[in-house]
Amino acid sequence: MRVLIGGGSGFVGRELTRLLKHKGHEVTVISRQPGPGKITWGELESHGLPPCEGAVNLAGENLMNPLRWWNESYKKDLFSSRIDTTKSMAQAIAASSRPPHSWVLVSGVACYKPSLTAEYTEDSEWTPFDVLSKLVKEWEASALLPETVTKNTKQVVIRSGAVLGRDGGAMKQMLLPFWLGLGGTLGSGRQPFPWIHVSDLAGIIAHALEPPAATPSPSPQVFNGVSPTLNTNLEFTKELGRVLRRPTIFPVPGIVMNTVMGSERAVVLMQGQKVLPKRTQEAGFEYKYPDLNSALKEIVGT
Repeated sequence: MRVLIGGGSGFVGRELTRLLKHKGHEVTVISRQPGPGKITWGELESHGLPPCEGAVNLAGENLMNPLRWWNESYKKDLFSSRIDTTKSMAQAIAASSRPPHSWVLVSGVACYKPSLTAEYTEDSEWTPFDVLSKLVKEWEASALLPETVTKNTKQVVIRSGAVLGRDGGAMKQMLLPFWLGLGGTLGSGRQPFPWIHVSDLAGIIAHALEPPAATPSPSPQVFNGVSPTLNTNLEFTKELGRVLRRPTIFPVPGIVMNTVMGSERAVVLMQGQKVLPKRTQEAGFEYKYPDLNSALKEIVGT
């Protein structure tokens, strides 16, 4: 299978590329910079979709970029980097004489309203309630294909939790303070922490890229890209401390997070959702790292 990956040079994209190549598939990455095995976004728009059986979009400005201050310019970049790239790929697929059999968008669980008690599956209804849920709504809408195309192309949306791995993502910024013994809970620590190991997210995407067994639905199939284990921030903090053999006695007050990150962005860490991968498991996906202990041991190499 030939797979086209938007944003394939990023953290998740590198893991997905490794997995697909290991399975014997051919990968082309859409990137800002040209190079071997790559096309640019400009080339996609001017020359159209290259021959492929599967397409994935992972592109988007890093929400947790520590070098970016939370302001209107940054929010605009968060929206445009996701929505514009997704639209470009969807339009190229729609215009292709031989569209791929599978089109996968990876979005996020920020669509689900934070709660200490509510549990969300892929069937849960939701409406936008803040800036990040509005982003998910517009992001997923930008991926929709015309009905004439959906007769042959399966549409899939994977809503990812915090992605954990040794080469990037959420762990990249957490490991140093924890190694130094300065780690601690965020706020009360009671908030749910939906997460997934990067290898499992890549596996779910690869699973979703498989050819449809029947005529595709005109609506996207939604899968929650999260671990099957429900955890809180406190449980994550204590488990990471155990694996690193470091104390976790320095909680970070909510007011500090709101000041440093901006309250609209800090909500991702200071609040959370209990998200269940019901349909992901029903589809037969088997997790390599279904719990925090196995995931964190792989990440820190113990």
